[in-house]
Amino acid sequence: MSTVSEPTDVTAMSRLSADIDLAAEGKATGFVRVPHSVHRSAYGWLPIPIVRLKNGDGPNVLMQAGNHGDEWEGQIGLGNLIRSLEPKDIKGRLVILPSANFPAAMAGQRTSPIDDGNLNRSFPGDADGTITQQIAYWIEHALLPGFDYSFDFHSGGSSLTYIPSALAPRHADPARMKKVLGLLKAFGAPVSYIAAVPQGGGRTFTSASYRQGVVSMGTELGGGGLVTPSSLKVAEDGMRRVLAHVGLLQGTPPAPPASPTRLTEIGGDDYYVYSSDGGLFEPLVDLGAEVKAGQPAARIHFHHTPWREPDLLAFKRDGLVLCKRVPARCERGDCLFHLATDIAG
Repeated sequence: MSTVSEPTDVTAMSRLSADIDLAAEGKATGFVRVPHSVHRSAYGWLPIPIVRLKNGDGPNVLMQAGNHGDEWEGQIGLGNLIRSLEPKDIKGRLVILPSANFPAAMAGQRTSPIDDGNLNRSFPGDADGTITQQIAYWIEHALLPGFDYSFDFHSGGSSLTYIPSALAPRHADPARMKKVLGLLKAFGAPVSYIAAVPQGGGRTFTSASYRQGVVSMGTELGGGGLVTPSSLKVAEDGMRRVLAHVGLLQGTPPAPPASPTRLTEIGGDDYYVYSSDGGLFEPLVDLGAEVKAGQPAARIHFHHTPWREPDLLAFKRDGLVLCKRVPARCERGDCLFHLATDIAG
């Protein structure tokens, strides 16, 4: 197992600091303080909630949600986990950051209302940058080093809805890929997918984890601006199963998923349908549909010129409709659907 790393010169550059000891034994709750000088508060700071549980030696695990502020399932699920776990329930160290982009979470927005920053496109961050860049810098350089595993709980947010899914990037290293597949199967979402995404040079939390040598997994747990009992159950059951899988959660093992996760992948542009113009999105298939290449996917209606014929859009390949846009109003370039295709387990 990795050991908790000591601060280095690069982490000392961060303006952020946690007001609890993240390496100490026991359970502690507190805040990551983000200095924020504004008219209302000259010497103020933004409080990002953070929790540490530690009980002796064992795996080091980081769980995070609220990377995008309008994605609620992970934030609620981690809140419930925080209140239910005590150090006696684990072996090792668990750190939870339930609302990582706290300004965005408080505003109920994907991006920060302070700087319009998208945290999951801001890594590796900048110690002297905008608020969102400073948060990204602290997470990657001060928080992530020393962890064995990281979990980033996303959903579709306000504009998309997903079949509740778990996801991870494809790794060239077979040993690392085996660990990732083990996490996906243990989480037990209805669907899991592997994506060919940048690793070392990417700007996401997953890429930040890769750069710091941390095995990482993510989710897309529903979305649509809603939380449903079924999507929250997938989140909470999966959280406990992966903690047990890596050896951190002790006691009676969580129940296995009702059925094995469906392993899929997503690829290039042909997996997506984008709006051809601004107008009203009429979906012609439902989430979860199995579709064929050339099958009609959507019509874009022009309510500003209703005598104009709608644009008819088609799927470019066969696949499972994994993700679908929620708002009917759309602009050219908005994602309407994306597909997934089955792979062998």
